[in-house]
Amino acid sequence: QAVAVAGGIIGGILLFVLIGITAYLLWKKFCHLLSYEKLTSPVKTTNANATFQDQSTSEIQLKSTSRSRSIPFIIPPTLHGRDWINLTNEEQVQEDSDPYVIPQDGPRSSFHSLAGAYVVGTINPELYKFPEDKSETDFPEGNIGRLWFSIEYEQESERLLVSLIKVRKLQPPADSCSPFVKIYLLPDERSYLQSKTKRRTLNPQFDENFVFQVSSKMLLQRTLKFLVYHVDKQKKHHLLGQVIFPLRNETLTGDNKLVIWRDLEKENLEPPSEYGDIQFSLSYNDYLGRLTVVVLRARGLKLQEESHAVSVYVKVSLMNHNKFIKSKKTAAVLGSPNPVYNETFSFKADQTELDTASLSLSVLQNIKGEKTHLLGRVVVGPFMYTRGKELEHWNEMISKPKELVKRWHTLCHST
Repeated sequence: QAVAVAGGIIGGILLFVLIGITAYLLWKKFCHLLSYEKLTSPVKTTNANATFQDQSTSEIQLKSTSRSRSIPFIIPPTLHGRDWINLTNEEQVQEDSDPYVIPQDGPRSSFHSLAGAYVVGTINPELYKFPEDKSETDFPEGNIGRLWFSIEYEQESERLLVSLIKVRKLQPPADSCSPFVKIYLLPDERSYLQSKTKRRTLNPQFDENFVFQVSSKMLLQRTLKFLVYHVDKQKKHHLLGQVIFPLRNETLTGDNKLVIWRDLEKENLEPPSEYGDIQFSLSYNDYLGRLTVVVLRARGLKLQEESHAVSVYVKVSLMNHNKFIKSKKTAAVLGSPNPVYNETFSFKADQTELDTASLSLSVLQNIKGEKTHLLGRVVVGPFMYTRGKELEHWNEMISKPKELVKRWHTLCHST
């Protein structure tokens, strides 16, 4: 009987312990499930190897000002189970009050857990901002105005659509300004289209459309010319500035609409010289040993025959001790005594050679079936070869390295 009583007592104790262990395991599993349910509201945890720490508000503000915040890129729960890699122990979620992930220093996992979804890295909003448009705020010193326009070419109807948008920061001769714009399609200088006159404003908004009929074959030979005028109280017109825009360098196929702005330039009001004038810019980069020439335009050329069969181009030659080194040519412009080029050429020239080097710019006319005819020529260089404006242009180029120096020069017929 004593053995039976002892066995019953021991069996009861073991049964009680077994029930306790079972209850403890069920309680742990229930608590574990509850902890995952709470993750539906963001809770901040740290790395598994780190301890929980409370960060003060000042520390959070310091991090937010020292670096830009990133926006989490989240894969929704509906896409779970599609062979995404498992989370590592470096997962991180956030507090309720902060909808952004604060970037942490050091290596991180590319995948994070957030509200039942996977966070695949982060997106930096700074990378997707549009560049700030400073065309209406950054005006160089001596600026006399800036003009905005757009161009579009319709292939089927062979029409060039020009939209005059606006002009800003005009510099009129009087206190008030009533501007309007004339638009030419060079080389035709006899006909033009004209905008409406805007009263008493230095920043006129036009938003007017104009159409020029021009074939696709001749399009790239044409140049847009905008003349901005001011009308005074006596109805007299005063030229405020101009914009010359060759179509040769633009892609106008496929009905592409280009919005463009250009600074106004002062027109050379002096009458052309006997053989015409040429405008070009010079620049010398002493670090690269590179001499740059930008052939801009010519005017008042004495063509032997004014027709579309006549082509005019400029030949730029680098000389040293009057010996030919290298030459380059612009594209030919057809049938215009006032061609526009806007082409850039570079030559290798050591700084020690600038005292013996010179540049020759020759304006040449070519007619089909005939020899090339020299319309005029100008040489710029050091004191050894030049005087006057040509010498001044060369010396100013040397004194202002890496800066384009632009000037007009008179063409002569001497060889």
